[in-house]
Formats: sequence, C-alpha cells, structure tokens
Amino acid sequence: MGKEYLGEFEELVMLMVAMMKDEAYGLAICDEIESQTGRPASIGAVHATVARLEKKGFVETFMSDSTNERGGRRKRLIRMTNSGKSTLIKSRDAKVKLWTQIPDLALNKI
Repeated sequence: MGKEYLGEFEELVMLMVAMMKDEAYGLAICDEIESQTGRPASIGAVHATVARLEKKGFVETFMSDSTNERGGRRKRLIRMTNSGKSTLIKSRDAKVKLWTQIPDLALNKI
C-alpha cells in the first residue's frame, strides 16, 4: 500500500465518496465538491485523485449495471475501503487535535 496520509483534495474526494455511498462516481463527485465547498473541481482532477487513492488502497472502483437513462452505458462507481475509512478518521482526528490546541481559532475569536 502507498502512503497513509491524505492531501487536501484527496480528503475532499474521500469525504464525498463517504457521503454519497453507492452513488459516488466522477461527475457526481465534481458537482458535490462544488456544491459543498464552492470550489470548482475538474473531472480530470477527480479521476486522477481516485486513481491515486485506489493505488493507495483507500478506495475501489467497480462498474455499475447499464441503465436506459445513460443509453445503456455503465458508470464507474467508487467506494471506500476499510483502510480508507481508517485513514479518513485518522486525518479528522489529527486536525481536531490541532484545532483544540488553538482556542482563539477554534472558537472563531479572530
């Protein structure tokens, strides 16, 4: 397996995959990142990130069944692995630990 830390965009993609559960695929992740963060995400960046996360063992991809609404085409769906869940939790915990050590920022007293 690869490195056990997540870059900022990797973490965003992982969070979207976790939120979307069985409906996570490239374009939907792009749309959700923009909707949730106001930050545009290109499909190329999402696909490259998913490939990197898959190489690290944090996600796995699989093909959906074909649908009439997509003209018989299938989607490449993404789901988080147990290793990915563990890494995402570790990332969250590390950030929370740091935030709690900066009371002025944690309580928005800037």
